[in-house]
Amino acid sequence: MSSPYLMLNVVEITHETADAATIHLERPDRQPVACEPGQFLTLILPCGPGGKKERRAYSLSSTPSEAPRLSVTVKRVTGGLVSNYLLDTVKVGQQLEVMAPLGNFTLKTSPQAARSIVLVGAGSGITPLMSILKAVVRDEPRSHVLLVYGNRTEESVIFRQQLQQLENQAGGRLQVEHVFSQPSSPTSGHRHTGRLNRTMLLRILEQRHQFPAQQAEYYLCGPEGMMTEARAALDLLGVPAARIQRESFVAAAETIEAAAGQPNGHGDVSDAADDKITARTVTIHYEGAEYELEVKPSQTILEAALDQDIDLPYSCQAGLCTACRGKCLSGKVHLDEREGLSDSEMKQGYVLLCVGHPVTDDVVIEVD
Repeated sequence: MSSPYLMLNVVEITHETADAATIHLERPDRQPVACEPGQFLTLILPCGPGGKKERRAYSLSSTPSEAPRLSVTVKRVTGGLVSNYLLDTVKVGQQLEVMAPLGNFTLKTSPQAARSIVLVGAGSGITPLMSILKAVVRDEPRSHVLLVYGNRTEESVIFRQQLQQLENQAGGRLQVEHVFSQPSSPTSGHRHTGRLNRTMLLRILEQRHQFPAQQAEYYLCGPEGMMTEARAALDLLGVPAARIQRESFVAAAETIEAAAGQPNGHGDVSDAADDKITARTVTIHYEGAEYELEVKPSQTILEAALDQDIDLPYSCQAGLCTACRGKCLSGKVHLDEREGLSDSEMKQGYVLLCVGHPVTDDVVIEVD
Protein backbone atom coordinates (compact mmCIF):
# COMPACT_ATOMS: atom_id res chain seq x y z
CA MET A 1 0.00 0.00 0.00
CA SER A 2 1.50 3.36 -1.01
CA SER A 3 1.75 6.08 1.63
CA PRO A 4 -0.75 8.95 1.33
CA TYR A 5 2.04 11.36 2.35
CA LEU A 6 4.48 13.00 -0.07
CA MET A 7 7.37 15.47 0.16
CA LEU A 8 7.23 18.01 -2.67
CA ASN A 9 9.66 20.75 -3.69
CA VAL A 10 8.47 24.32 -4.22
CA VAL A 11 9.72 25.01 -7.77
CA GLU A 12 8.01 28.34 -8.53
CA ILE A 13 5.67 30.92 -6.98
CA THR A 14 3.37 33.02 -9.17
CA HIS A 15 1.81 36.15 -7.65
CA GLU A 16 -1.76 36.33 -8.98
CA THR A 17 -3.14 39.36 -7.10
CA ALA A 18 -2.05 41.50 -4.15
CA ASP A 19 -3.29 38.81 -1.75
CA ALA A 20 -3.13 35.55 -3.73
CA ALA A 21 -0.31 33.42 -5.12
CA THR A 22 0.07 30.09 -6.86
CA ILE A 23 2.62 27.69 -5.38
CA HIS A 24 4.00 25.18 -7.89
CA LEU A 25 5.21 21.85 -6.49
CA GLU A 26 7.02 18.79 -7.84
CA ARG A 27 8.31 15.52 -6.47
CA PRO A 28 12.10 15.51 -6.00
CA ASP A 29 12.38 12.77 -8.66
CA ARG A 30 9.99 14.73 -10.93
CA GLN A 31 7.70 11.71 -11.28
CA PRO A 32 4.02 12.58 -11.85
CA VAL A 33 1.54 12.45 -8.98
CA ALA A 34 -1.83 10.91 -9.87
CA CYS A 35 -4.64 13.47 -9.75
CA GLU A 36 -7.87 14.51 -11.46
CA PRO A 37 -9.07 18.00 -12.42
CA GLY A 38 -10.86 19.61 -9.46
CA GLN A 39 -9.20 17.63 -6.67
CA PHE A 40 -7.39 19.18 -3.70
CA LEU A 41 -4.01 18.85 -2.02
CA THR A 42 -3.67 18.85 1.77
CA LEU A 43 -0.61 20.77 2.95
CA ILE A 44 0.92 19.81 6.32
CA LEU A 45 2.83 22.81 7.64
CA PRO A 46 4.81 23.41 10.88
CA CYS A 47 3.27 26.82 11.49
CA GLY A 48 1.31 26.24 14.68
CA PRO A 49 2.42 27.17 18.22
CA GLY A 50 5.78 25.55 18.96
CA GLY A 51 6.02 24.26 15.40
CA LYS A 52 2.82 22.23 15.67
CA LYS A 53 1.78 20.85 12.29
CA GLU A 54 -1.35 22.35 10.79
CA ARG A 55 -3.30 20.91 7.84
CA ARG A 56 -5.20 22.82 5.19
CA ALA A 57 -6.76 21.63 1.94
CA TYR A 58 -6.17 23.73 -1.18
CA SER A 59 -7.74 22.91 -4.53
CA LEU A 60 -5.38 22.15 -7.39
CA SER A 61 -5.40 24.89 -10.01
CA SER A 62 -3.23 22.69 -12.25
CA THR A 63 -4.33 19.79 -14.46
CA PRO A 64 -2.90 16.29 -14.97
CA SER A 65 -1.43 17.44 -18.30
CA GLU A 66 0.86 19.81 -16.38
CA ALA A 67 2.61 16.87 -14.63
CA PRO A 68 4.99 16.56 -12.89
CA ARG A 69 3.84 19.93 -11.56
CA LEU A 70 1.05 20.31 -9.01
CA SER A 71 -0.13 23.85 -8.31
CA VAL A 72 -2.26 25.26 -5.51
CA THR A 73 -3.49 28.84 -5.36
CA VAL A 74 -3.66 30.44 -1.91
CA LYS A 75 -5.59 33.59 -1.01
CA ARG A 76 -4.71 35.46 2.16
CA VAL A 77 -7.25 35.22 4.97
CA THR A 78 -7.09 37.97 7.61
CA GLY A 79 -5.63 36.34 10.70
CA GLY A 80 -5.29 33.05 8.82
CA LEU A 81 -2.47 31.00 10.31
CA VAL A 82 -1.75 28.85 7.27
CA SER A 83 -2.48 31.25 4.42
CA ASN A 84 -0.22 33.89 5.94
CA TYR A 85 2.53 31.32 6.48
CA LEU A 86 2.33 30.17 2.87
CA LEU A 87 2.27 33.67 1.39
CA ASP A 88 4.88 35.24 3.71
CA THR A 89 7.28 32.39 4.52
CA VAL A 90 7.38 29.67 1.85
CA LYS A 91 10.17 30.09 -0.70
CA VAL A 92 11.31 28.37 -3.90
CA GLY A 93 13.53 25.42 -2.99
CA GLN A 94 11.64 24.61 0.20
CA GLN A 95 10.12 21.16 0.76
CA LEU A 96 6.51 20.77 1.87
CA GLU A 97 4.78 17.71 3.28
CA VAL A 98 1.45 16.99 1.60
CA MET A 99 -1.19 14.32 1.33
CA ALA A 100 -1.78 12.87 -2.13
CA PRO A 101 -4.62 14.54 -4.09
CA LEU A 102 -8.16 13.69 -2.96
CA GLY A 103 -11.70 14.83 -3.61
CA ASN A 104 -14.87 14.00 -5.53
CA PHE A 105 -15.40 17.42 -7.15
CA THR A 106 -13.86 16.15 -10.35
CA LEU A 107 -14.41 15.86 -14.07
CA LYS A 108 -13.02 13.07 -16.27
CA THR A 109 -12.19 14.36 -19.74
CA SER A 110 -12.81 12.42 -22.94
CA PRO A 111 -11.58 13.48 -26.41
CA GLN A 112 -14.88 12.24 -27.89
CA ALA A 113 -17.07 14.30 -25.54
CA ALA A 114 -19.20 17.11 -26.94
CA ARG A 115 -20.84 18.73 -23.94
CA SER A 116 -21.73 22.05 -22.38
CA ILE A 117 -20.11 22.79 -19.04
CA VAL A 118 -21.07 25.74 -16.83
CA LEU A 119 -18.69 26.74 -14.04
CA VAL A 120 -19.93 29.18 -11.39
CA GLY A 121 -17.50 30.54 -8.81
CA ALA A 122 -16.57 33.51 -6.67
CA GLY A 123 -13.30 34.63 -5.12
CA SER A 124 -10.86 31.79 -4.45
CA GLY A 125 -13.58 29.33 -5.51
CA ILE A 126 -12.03 29.73 -8.96
CA THR A 127 -9.17 27.35 -8.13
CA PRO A 128 -10.80 23.93 -8.79
CA LEU A 129 -12.88 25.48 -11.59
CA MET A 130 -9.66 26.65 -13.25
CA SER A 131 -8.33 23.11 -13.19
CA ILE A 132 -11.55 21.76 -14.74
CA LEU A 133 -11.72 24.58 -17.30
CA LYS A 134 -8.15 24.08 -18.54
CA ALA A 135 -8.58 20.32 -18.77
CA VAL A 136 -11.79 20.54 -20.83
CA VAL A 137 -10.47 23.24 -23.19
CA ARG A 138 -7.31 21.21 -23.78
CA ASP A 139 -8.71 17.67 -23.96
CA GLU A 140 -12.25 18.05 -25.36
CA PRO A 141 -12.15 19.95 -28.68
CA ARG A 142 -15.93 19.57 -29.19
CA SER A 143 -17.03 20.78 -25.74
CA HIS A 144 -17.96 24.31 -24.70
CA VAL A 145 -17.29 25.94 -21.33
CA LEU A 146 -18.95 28.95 -19.71
CA LEU A 147 -17.31 30.42 -16.61
CA VAL A 148 -19.33 32.86 -14.50
CA TYR A 149 -16.89 34.36 -12.01
CA GLY A 150 -17.81 36.80 -9.26
CA ASN A 151 -15.39 39.17 -7.53
CA ARG A 152 -15.50 42.45 -5.66
CA THR A 153 -13.20 44.42 -8.00
CA GLU A 154 -11.22 43.94 -11.20
CA GLU A 155 -7.99 43.84 -9.17
CA SER A 156 -9.18 40.89 -7.08
CA VAL A 157 -9.67 38.55 -10.07
CA ILE A 158 -7.36 35.56 -9.67
CA PHE A 159 -5.99 34.26 -13.04
CA ARG A 160 -7.34 37.31 -14.87
CA GLN A 161 -4.68 37.43 -17.61
CA GLN A 162 -4.59 33.64 -17.94
CA LEU A 163 -8.37 33.48 -18.36
CA GLN A 164 -8.25 36.18 -21.03
CA GLN A 165 -5.51 34.32 -22.87
CA LEU A 166 -7.35 30.98 -22.70
CA GLU A 167 -10.55 32.62 -23.96
CA ASN A 168 -8.70 34.19 -26.88
CA GLN A 169 -7.10 30.88 -27.84
CA ALA A 170 -10.19 28.68 -27.49
CA GLY A 171 -11.88 29.76 -30.70
CA GLY A 172 -15.25 30.43 -29.09
CA ARG A 173 -15.29 27.23 -26.99
CA LEU A 174 -14.66 29.17 -23.79
CA GLN A 175 -16.70 32.13 -22.58
CA VAL A 176 -15.80 34.01 -19.40
CA GLU A 177 -18.37 36.27 -17.76
CA HIS A 178 -17.03 38.44 -14.93
CA VAL A 179 -19.39 39.83 -12.30
CA PHE A 180 -18.11 42.70 -10.13
CA SER A 181 -19.97 43.70 -6.98
CA GLN A 182 -17.87 46.86 -6.44
CA PRO A 183 -16.07 47.66 -9.70
CA SER A 184 -13.19 50.10 -9.37
CA SER A 185 -14.46 52.08 -12.33
CA PRO A 186 -18.27 51.94 -12.61
CA THR A 187 -18.14 53.69 -15.99
CA SER A 188 -15.72 51.23 -17.61
CA GLY A 189 -18.47 49.31 -19.41
CA HIS A 190 -18.56 46.04 -17.46
CA ARG A 191 -21.47 43.91 -18.61
CA HIS A 192 -22.31 42.59 -15.15
CA THR A 193 -22.12 44.68 -12.01
CA GLY A 194 -23.71 43.68 -8.74
CA ARG A 195 -23.80 40.53 -6.63
CA LEU A 196 -23.52 37.12 -8.25
CA ASN A 197 -26.97 36.09 -7.08
CA ARG A 198 -29.94 34.17 -8.46
CA THR A 199 -31.16 37.02 -10.68
CA MET A 200 -27.71 37.76 -12.09
CA LEU A 201 -27.02 34.12 -12.91
CA LEU A 202 -30.42 33.65 -14.55
CA ARG A 203 -29.81 36.72 -16.69
CA ILE A 204 -26.46 35.36 -17.87
CA LEU A 205 -27.59 31.77 -18.47
CA GLU A 206 -30.75 32.70 -20.35
CA GLN A 207 -28.62 34.55 -22.91
CA ARG A 208 -26.43 31.49 -23.60
CA HIS A 209 -28.35 29.29 -26.04
CA GLN A 210 -25.33 27.02 -26.63
CA PHE A 211 -25.62 26.02 -22.94
CA PRO A 212 -29.11 24.43 -22.77
CA ALA A 213 -30.10 24.57 -19.12
CA GLN A 214 -31.28 20.99 -18.66
CA GLN A 215 -28.50 19.37 -20.72
CA ALA A 216 -25.46 21.27 -19.42
CA GLU A 217 -23.25 20.08 -16.55
CA TYR A 218 -22.77 22.51 -13.65
CA TYR A 219 -19.88 22.92 -11.22
CA LEU A 220 -20.32 25.40 -8.33
CA CYS A 221 -17.57 26.54 -5.99
CA GLY A 222 -17.39 29.51 -3.65
CA PRO A 223 -18.97 30.96 -0.53
CA GLU A 224 -22.04 29.14 0.76
CA GLY A 225 -24.33 32.11 0.08
CA MET A 226 -23.30 32.27 -3.56
CA MET A 227 -23.84 28.54 -4.02
CA THR A 228 -27.29 28.74 -2.43
CA GLU A 229 -28.23 31.50 -4.88
CA ALA A 230 -26.77 29.57 -7.82
CA ARG A 231 -28.64 26.41 -6.86
CA ALA A 232 -31.89 28.40 -6.61
CA ALA A 233 -31.33 29.74 -10.14
CA LEU A 234 -30.67 26.25 -11.50
CA ASP A 235 -33.81 24.93 -9.78
CA LEU A 236 -35.85 27.64 -11.52
CA LEU A 237 -34.34 26.54 -14.84
CA GLY A 238 -35.32 22.92 -14.19
CA VAL A 239 -31.77 21.60 -14.01
CA PRO A 240 -31.71 18.00 -12.66
CA ALA A 241 -29.79 17.66 -9.38
CA ALA A 242 -27.64 14.91 -10.91
CA ARG A 243 -26.14 17.50 -13.27
CA ILE A 244 -24.92 19.77 -10.45
CA GLN A 245 -21.70 19.32 -8.49
CA ARG A 246 -20.63 21.66 -5.72
CA GLU A 247 -17.51 22.18 -3.64
CA SER A 248 -17.79 23.96 -0.28
CA PHE A 249 -14.96 26.11 1.01
CA VAL A 250 -14.87 26.35 4.81
CA ALA A 251 -13.33 29.65 5.85
CA ALA A 252 -13.60 28.65 9.50
CA ALA A 253 -10.76 26.17 8.99
CA GLU A 254 -8.40 29.12 8.71
CA THR A 255 -9.79 31.20 11.51
CA ILE A 256 -10.28 28.46 14.14
CA GLU A 257 -7.79 26.20 14.58
CA ALA A 258 -16.77 -6.86 12.32
CA ALA A 259 -18.79 -7.04 9.28
CA ALA A 260 -19.99 -10.64 8.98
CA GLY A 261 -22.35 -10.18 11.93
CA GLN A 262 -24.18 -7.40 10.14
CA PRO A 263 -27.20 -8.37 8.04
CA ASN A 264 -26.12 -6.02 5.21
CA GLY A 265 -22.38 -6.73 5.43
CA HIS A 266 -21.47 -3.41 7.10
CA GLY A 267 -22.40 -1.14 9.96
CA ASP A 268 -24.99 1.61 10.03
CA VAL A 269 -24.44 5.32 9.47
CA SER A 270 -26.90 8.00 10.59
CA ASP A 271 -27.19 11.76 10.82
CA ALA A 272 -30.41 11.64 12.87
CA ALA A 273 -30.68 14.32 15.55
CA ASP A 274 -31.97 11.84 18.16
CA ASP A 275 -28.94 9.50 18.07
CA LYS A 276 -27.72 9.05 21.66
CA ILE A 277 -24.00 9.80 21.92
CA THR A 278 -22.15 8.48 24.99
CA ALA A 279 -18.59 7.32 25.74
CA ARG A 280 -17.87 4.24 23.63
CA THR A 281 -14.90 2.11 22.58
CA VAL A 282 -14.13 1.97 18.88
CA THR A 283 -11.86 -0.40 16.96
CA ILE A 284 -10.00 1.02 13.96
CA HIS A 285 -8.13 -0.97 11.31
CA TYR A 286 -5.50 1.14 9.54
CA GLU A 287 -2.39 0.20 7.54
CA GLY A 288 -2.41 -3.39 8.81
CA ALA A 289 -2.71 -2.46 12.50
CA GLU A 290 -5.67 -2.59 14.89
CA TYR A 291 -6.32 0.18 17.41
CA GLU A 292 -8.84 0.32 20.25
CA LEU A 293 -9.72 3.73 21.62
CA GLU A 294 -12.29 5.29 23.88
CA VAL A 295 -14.27 8.12 22.30
CA LYS A 296 -15.78 10.61 24.74
CA PRO A 297 -19.14 12.26 23.97
CA SER A 298 -17.35 15.57 23.38
CA GLN A 299 -14.93 14.02 20.87
CA THR A 300 -15.13 12.86 17.30
CA ILE A 301 -13.56 9.53 16.42
CA LEU A 302 -10.74 11.37 14.65
CA GLU A 303 -10.00 13.58 17.68
CA ALA A 304 -9.83 10.52 19.94
CA ALA A 305 -7.45 8.77 17.53
CA LEU A 306 -5.18 11.81 17.22
CA ASP A 307 -5.07 12.12 21.03
CA GLN A 308 -3.56 8.61 21.05
CA ASP A 309 -1.04 9.57 18.33
CA ILE A 310 -2.71 7.38 15.70
CA ASP A 311 -1.68 9.19 12.51
CA LEU A 312 -4.91 8.85 10.53
CA PRO A 313 -5.38 10.80 7.27
CA TYR A 314 -7.48 13.95 7.58
CA SER A 315 -7.76 17.46 6.22
CA CYS A 316 -10.76 19.81 6.55
CA GLN A 317 -12.16 18.43 9.87
CA ALA A 318 -15.58 19.67 8.76
CA GLY A 319 -17.11 16.63 7.04
CA LEU A 320 -16.56 17.99 3.55
CA CYS A 321 -13.35 16.76 1.97
CA THR A 322 -13.51 12.95 2.59
CA ALA A 323 -9.78 12.71 3.44
CA CYS A 324 -10.73 10.84 6.66
CA ARG A 325 -13.26 8.52 5.06
CA GLY A 326 -13.52 4.99 6.44
CA LYS A 327 -15.98 2.11 6.28
CA CYS A 328 -18.05 1.11 9.30
CA LEU A 329 -17.82 -2.69 9.37
CA SER A 330 -20.07 -3.13 12.38
CA GLY A 331 -22.05 -1.11 14.89
CA LYS A 332 -23.55 2.31 14.29
CA VAL A 333 -21.89 5.70 13.75
CA HIS A 334 -23.55 9.13 13.94
CA LEU A 335 -22.32 11.92 11.64
CA ASP A 336 -22.64 15.58 12.64
CA GLU A 337 -22.25 16.54 8.98
CA ARG A 338 -22.63 14.42 5.83
CA GLU A 339 -22.03 16.97 3.01
CA GLY A 340 -18.99 15.01 1.82
CA LEU A 341 -20.86 11.70 1.43
CA SER A 342 -23.52 10.71 -1.06
CA ASP A 343 -26.64 8.83 0.02
CA SER A 344 -25.30 5.66 -1.57
CA GLU A 345 -22.00 5.94 0.31
CA MET A 346 -23.83 6.28 3.62
CA LYS A 347 -26.00 3.28 2.79
CA GLN A 348 -22.82 1.29 2.12
CA GLY A 349 -21.47 2.14 5.58
CA TYR A 350 -18.97 4.87 4.75
CA VAL A 351 -18.24 7.39 7.49
CA LEU A 352 -16.16 10.55 7.98
CA LEU A 353 -14.11 10.23 11.15
CA CYS A 354 -13.78 14.00 11.68
CA VAL A 355 -17.53 14.33 12.30
CA GLY A 356 -18.24 10.77 13.45
CA HIS A 357 -19.35 9.50 16.89
CA PRO A 358 -19.95 5.86 17.91
CA VAL A 359 -23.54 5.16 18.90
CA THR A 360 -23.05 1.48 19.87
CA ASP A 361 -20.27 -0.49 21.61
CA ASP A 362 -19.41 -2.72 18.65
CA VAL A 363 -18.16 -0.09 16.18
CA VAL A 364 -15.35 -1.33 13.92
CA ILE A 365 -14.04 1.00 11.22
CA GLU A 366 -11.63 0.23 8.40
CA VAL A 367 -9.64 3.20 7.06
CA ASP A 368 -8.11 2.91 3.59
